[in-house]
This record gives sequence, C-alpha cells and structure tokens, in this order.
Amino acid sequence: MSNFRKLLVWQKAMSLTTKIYTSTKNFPKEEIFGLTSQLRLCAISIPSNIAEGLGRDSNNELIRFINIAVGSLFELQTQLEIAKNICYLNTEEFNNLYEDNREVERMLIAFLKKLKEDK
Repeated sequence: MSNFRKLLVWQKAMSLTTKIYTSTKNFPKEEIFGLTSQLRLCAISIPSNIAEGLGRDSNNELIRFINIAVGSLFELQTQLEIAKNICYLNTEEFNNLYEDNREVERMLIAFLKKLKEDK
C-alpha cells in the first residue's frame, strides 16, 4: 500500500498521538524530559512504524514494523496507567485515551493477523 494515509488504523493512531500531545501539555514542567517525553515518543512511534512498514517492499518487513507499533502501543498503555496513578491524568482523560489506545490495538492485531494469513 503506497498511501498509508488511507489506512484507517494509521488515521486512528494519528488521532491518538494528537490527543496524547494535548493531554500532556498540562503535565508538570519537571516531567518534560520524563513521562511527558516518553508518552509522546511512544505515541509518535505507532503511526510512524505503520507508515514505515507500508513503505517497505515485503510482507515480512511490514509485519516487523507492525509488531514494533504494537510494542509501542503496549508501552503507551503502561505509561498512561502511570500518569493516572500519579494523578497527572484524571479518570475521564485516562479512560478516553485508554479506549482510543485499545481501539488502535484491536485494529493493529487484526491487521497483523491478516498479514500473517496472507504470507
């Protein structure tokens, strides 16, 4: 697929990344190189790896990059839990971000399964 922008999972991952940036704007300034940075990097990694995988010339490479995106997604879930536990995110913010995260997760896992079947 040459136009990754048309892929719904990439679009959802981009939306999640934007929401992470918006939510972390209010984190304490001392977290700029800590949790704020980590959350943002994980979020950015998800659509970036989807796009990079789709730009590769083999199904095996695409599978590898989708797996990396899934790993970043799970890392993001963990960091969201930490942000909630230390009260940087309120329950509503956490739930919204977590649900968006889980939606992307389900889509990526389904995409990965399809890619492996087509192998």
